[in-house]
Amino acid sequence: MKSTLIALAAAGLVCGSSMAGAQSMQPGLWEMNTKSDAMKNLPKLTPQQIEMMKQKGIQMPGADGTMSSKVCISKEMAERDQPIDMHQRETGCQAKNYQKTGSGYSVDIVCDGPRMKGEGKAKGTFSGKQGFASTYDFKGTAHGQPVNQHVESSGKWLSADCGSVKSMDQMMPAKK
Repeated sequence: MKSTLIALAAAGLVCGSSMAGAQSMQPGLWEMNTKSDAMKNLPKLTPQQIEMMKQKGIQMPGADGTMSSKVCISKEMAERDQPIDMHQRETGCQAKNYQKTGSGYSVDIVCDGPRMKGEGKAKGTFSGKQGFASTYDFKGTAHGQPVNQHVESSGKWLSADCGSVKSMDQMMPAKK
């Protein structure tokens, strides 16, 4: 059960971060916040799991279920007009039916991988090039466990300089 909740927490954070690249954004360092019941109810993690999350730049959720991370958006990513295809190989999830309207977007998420199966929908709005808010609803299974999850994400631009934070496109596995 712990690995299922960790997978959901990571998926929510990834979804919020990957959808953030879906519009013309300000390149640079962003703070991404993701909140869900799964993260609020996350059981006590082992020191190894906590260290793994820290190495990925993820701050563990507080009592309200909010997980924060710092993410670097490269210039190329900021100029894309499609969702970022992040971690598709690991999760088996794909973004489909992407639609952009004014300052908003919506996209269907279809997962058919060994770890996650099901469907979801992400919707969001941008506040210029320096902020966004989104929701993500997913129903299916994660690690064989039934899932009905609602995730709320937000992001705000912090700086043009990412410092030591690697850009998301550098963290993605190479496409074969």
